[in-house]
Amino acid sequence: MQPRPIIGIPCDVKQIGKWNFHAVGEKYIHAVQDSVGDVILLPVLSDQEVLTRLLKLVDGVFLPGSYSNIDPKWYSELSARDGTLQDAARDHTVLPLIKYIIDSGIPLLGVCRGLQEINVALGGDLHQHIQEIPGYLDHREPDNQPIEIQYGDAHAINLETDSLLMLWLATDHKQYQVNSLHQQGVKTLAPGLSIEATAPDGLIEAFRIDAASIFGYAVQWHPEWQYGNKPLSIAIFKAFREACMQYKLHRRKESF
Repeated sequence: MQPRPIIGIPCDVKQIGKWNFHAVGEKYIHAVQDSVGDVILLPVLSDQEVLTRLLKLVDGVFLPGSYSNIDPKWYSELSARDGTLQDAARDHTVLPLIKYIIDSGIPLLGVCRGLQEINVALGGDLHQHIQEIPGYLDHREPDNQPIEIQYGDAHAINLETDSLLMLWLATDHKQYQVNSLHQQGVKTLAPGLSIEATAPDGLIEAFRIDAASIFGYAVQWHPEWQYGNKPLSIAIFKAFREACMQYKLHRRKESF
């Protein structure tokens, strides 16, 4: 049996009662475990030495979504509004680590907050409340609705002609429906990122990392939802898996 790649997923830090707990949404773990490889959860201890040691064990890194938002100080903007959920431990761990992951050639896939982290880490910035900007859609999920409705198709995306996603889909079709569960998004795209897809209002929905030697990709929607039934999800996770296998085989050759 061919060995499975090992995928590292950084945790969030959540306070439960009086204590902090490290956690990752189970839906992300299931999607990666079923579609890509075996999962290990990476602690966010704001200690780069620990993480760089742990990254030697993995064949890919998946940056999941989260209820928390990146502290705006990371992209030199005013403080977030009162009541905004933040995760300083994840900010201080993941943001400085992203360039190391890219420079090391480790395949990297970001989803929702993960896309925003890559953009900020490489020098871009974010809209904090897209729904308040004239000309933009309200990209938030509907409140007080069942999960199936919140994660249901919300709007179209348009793929760029030269996008990797069109290549992975092996089609000339450029428009697909995606879900939408966020209020932050790319304001200024960081240098070294190329747009892969946009929403009808022009918001960037996917980009690739030009400097990634094998794989560097991020999407604003949630492909982990019904990942086995959605063509976009299947294509993204398949391409990520192939990249992680390529990296794993390269690592094995270097060890001999």
